[in-house]
Amino acid sequence: MALQIKKERQMAYKHDYDKILTRLMNILGRLNDGEALDMNELSKEFNVSTKTIYRDFKERLVSFPIYQENKKWKMQKGYKLEKIKSLEDELILDIIEKMTESVGGSFALKSKKLLAKIKNEDFNPIYTKLNIEDITDRFQDIKIIEQAIKEKKEIQCSYENEREGKFRANIQPLKIANFEGYWYLVGMRDENLEKYYIKTLSNITPTNISFIPDGELEQLLKNSISIWFQANIEPFEVRIYADKTAAKYFKRRPLPTQKMFTTDADGSMEFSVTITYEMEIIPIIKYWMPHLKVLEPKWLDDKIDEDIQKYLARKTK
Repeated sequence: MALQIKKERQMAYKHDYDKILTRLMNILGRLNDGEALDMNELSKEFNVSTKTIYRDFKERLVSFPIYQENKKWKMQKGYKLEKIKSLEDELILDIIEKMTESVGGSFALKSKKLLAKIKNEDFNPIYTKLNIEDITDRFQDIKIIEQAIKEKKEIQCSYENEREGKFRANIQPLKIANFEGYWYLVGMRDENLEKYYIKTLSNITPTNISFIPDGELEQLLKNSISIWFQANIEPFEVRIYADKTAAKYFKRRPLPTQKMFTTDADGSMEFSVTITYEMEIIPIIKYWMPHLKVLEPKWLDDKIDEDIQKYLARKTK
């Protein structure tokens, strides 16, 4: 008897899951075709409550660029869903993730990490070592920021830095970015583009204040080497010499904006990068010492030499 009840529950659960997936695929397909969808009409069509439809939009479909306008839900212009199979896979993983979130605790954290691996076999022949900061403890804050970015709404939060101390401010969130394994929020504050280390943000709350995002940010991020990039600054070129030890690595994985100039018979080469701030390239030069050297501009090479002398002076004390 107990086994029969268990089987019936499993069948009911599978049926509910299939209904959810079918409904979400139907909604996404119609949004992708340019329809504006009303929650009340969808509620009647799928024979579910408006609360369930609202949850579909605000939780289950949160990873897609949809928004509400005049009480109807729409897909952002210019966005198109192309691969239905991969879309269905993404939806399934999203639903599973939401289910494990409700369990909470270490189980939810472990499930999230397992889902991220997307493994289909017991033995996976591929191994990657990505030293990325774990921000699972900030998941709820990330959801608020993601939604604000999609809806182009300001957020209010507390932040602390060396320049201003601790303060509370309104930020226009533009992108969540990862540089060198650390997570940042790139946004506008007081008409200035700023970067905020996400783990130092606190008391994040959404607002109803709309804003128009900076259209040049995508290109700025694409060309940036590190989080040190600056906006509204005239970029400048740095010319670099790499001996044969370093040259092969910069050929395999070029830096953003990297341009090749010469490759010598001994394996060395000269190349350039375009940056907006000196600290985008200085840590890289220091990391590869003595295999890299700045050829131009001279002031940058002098600054690195000065840092080296300061370091050596400390060692002799």
